[in-house]
Amino acid sequence: MTLNGKVAIVTGASKGIGRSIARQLARDGAAVLLTARDAAALAGVVREIEVEGGQAALCALDLREQEAQERLVRTAVQSFGGIDIVVNNAGATKRGNFLALTDDEWADGFALKFFGSVRLTRAAWPLLKERAGSVVNIVGVGGRTPGAEFAIGGSVNAALLSFTKALAEVGVRDGVQVNAVNPGFVRTDRLDARLRKAAQEQGVSPAEAADRMVKSAGVTRLGEPEDIANLVAFIVSPQGRLLQGALIDIDGGQTKTI
Repeated sequence: MTLNGKVAIVTGASKGIGRSIARQLARDGAAVLLTARDAAALAGVVREIEVEGGQAALCALDLREQEAQERLVRTAVQSFGGIDIVVNNAGATKRGNFLALTDDEWADGFALKFFGSVRLTRAAWPLLKERAGSVVNIVGVGGRTPGAEFAIGGSVNAALLSFTKALAEVGVRDGVQVNAVNPGFVRTDRLDARLRKAAQEQGVSPAEAADRMVKSAGVTRLGEPEDIANLVAFIVSPQGRLLQGALIDIDGGQTKTI
């Protein structure tokens, strides 16, 4: 229970990576405030945490809205008395041909994942500073290695990696830990949908499509949400405090660049 007495906010916590992070932090002793837009899905995750003996609460909102972050911070303080950990996980961006992507799709990609993370971190910073807290940005390997079909996501992710480095310097001054995690291919609903589409196009099973993805990317395997959760739990634990401004790839070897 390395996080006993700590309070964590996890965004995008209703499913996938965010859900796994929230559950792991709770197992390690943190009280966790979960947020996403789907209140019913969040309530299900809260029940899972409570069944396992953990503490959790939810705050359903849309982080695209400019006042949402302040509300989230107030809810954390009202529910658990403060904030020690912020995990910025929310946000998915549209894939597609660059020439077909609209201004609205670009703006939406930045609104949730980038500006949602910036605003929440800013709103929580005074409380994190009081308690020598930690920020973890869940970004993605596209920020280091852009692709033609991932123009929005790569741009958003690169901006978040730069934001992480800049904020880490402020964190040295203020005593707040700031790091980023770059997942590769992880078994989420979104990846499973991609695999089903690929399987249909290639005339193979989803399992074969997954094997082909692994071989094509030159990786050890597809990741699981729990892989990311375990890394985040280590980063914010006492054993991970030397990490500052780190951009950690957890991708099975997908990132080939230095």
